[in-house]
Amino acid sequence: MMGSKDEEMMEDDPGEASQSKPSEKTGPAKTYLPKDLENDEDLVPDMSAYEMLHTFRCRCSCLSFDILKDRLGQRTGYPVTLYAVAGTQAERGKKNSLVVMKVSNLQKEKQDKDEDKYDDDSSEDSDSSDDEKEDRETKEVIKTSELYHNGAVNRVRVCCCLLSLSQCLRLFRSYQLPLFQICPHVTDTKVFVASWSEKGKVHIWNIAPQLAALETEESSKDIPKVKPVYTFGGHVEEGYALDWSDTRQGYLLTGDCTRHIHLWTPRESDWLVSQNTFSSHSSSVEDIQWSPTEEHVFASCSTDKTIRIWDDRAQSHKANMLTVPDAHDADVNVINWNRMEPFICSGGDDGVIKIWDLRQLKTPAALFKHHSGPITSVEWHPSDSGVFGASGEDNQISLWDLGVESSEPLVIDDQQVPPQLLFIHQGQKEIKELHWHPYVSGVIMSTSLDSFNIFRTISV
Repeated sequence: MMGSKDEEMMEDDPGEASQSKPSEKTGPAKTYLPKDLENDEDLVPDMSAYEMLHTFRCRCSCLSFDILKDRLGQRTGYPVTLYAVAGTQAERGKKNSLVVMKVSNLQKEKQDKDEDKYDDDSSEDSDSSDDEKEDRETKEVIKTSELYHNGAVNRVRVCCCLLSLSQCLRLFRSYQLPLFQICPHVTDTKVFVASWSEKGKVHIWNIAPQLAALETEESSKDIPKVKPVYTFGGHVEEGYALDWSDTRQGYLLTGDCTRHIHLWTPRESDWLVSQNTFSSHSSSVEDIQWSPTEEHVFASCSTDKTIRIWDDRAQSHKANMLTVPDAHDADVNVINWNRMEPFICSGGDDGVIKIWDLRQLKTPAALFKHHSGPITSVEWHPSDSGVFGASGEDNQISLWDLGVESSEPLVIDDQQVPPQLLFIHQGQKEIKELHWHPYVSGVIMSTSLDSFNIFRTISV
């Protein structure tokens, strides 16, 4: 963690950690900056820098996920409950699936636990049963319900749409539950999920039955084959770009590796997918974002190094209204649109994060070079317009605050550090995505090749 507060990561000698008491530490703690570790070194998190940190794994890697917008309201207390859906990238020969999950009993870290255990060494045995009980009470509870998915999931995104009364009643009859208990976190909604398959198809699923099952069953190892609500096979190749509109319910954009973007328009029972594609990019479309305020406007980024702004009311060949050429020195991997200010955040293969002011797109409003590998995900804080998070192939998640106006870099171990860098989170390998929870203040969920992390820092 960077800044004036305690450090996030510490280097400890594993051979001495079990022998040293906290009172025997020599010298002040130092801010840790990421570096290549020696063979006998391990990263150990400084838990005083976290309010909450939980790690868990699914049966195989999930390299894309999305957090559901639940109906539990804005909340800051503990324990935390959240709902998410992830897509697997299983090893060859194994089944891929969409994993609908409920993660509950996420507790706040007890900062004094390590110090307390040294107060009386003789009480260790008598306290062991109490510690085991406490561990059971503080352990996160993970329940999952899966759907078979044909091919690995490149990306997955969630959209909530209202259910009719007849649809609610059908769910009621299926699960024999009081109506208010059907998906209690979404109460009166049908939950659509869009998934990009490595097979080149985009599927839309209704996961409301799976969410209902999470409230009534233990996690099941069965992976049933359920027919998607709708499948589109009109893309020439597979892709990754995918985004639902927040201003027009049910509208979807999908972009593929051959530069084509399709607009999906909802109809009564399915979607009308445009055949006239938005094709101004010269190579793969890596990410798409609808404007959070203008319902016909969206942004895209590409391996052609550009960021483009579009208006879907125009004819497809004229819809590209603004272009930022050479937005990065390499592929532009990800973009995210600020929901409160006219800013777009972008991250590229060059390891650089840039902030773009839509009122003046010629040059970036801010540029941050911290990560040593390509940027894999960027996302603005849902309620603080100056804060965002980013992840990179250097196994780091960085948190930033544009509200820090100082232009003078911090110098730590002879390295210059941007003063806007709030926090560095590590511990995962090949981090692919991060998302802030929309209603649980400051909570971030991330996925990587080896695990999911859910955490809240003392910085945000």
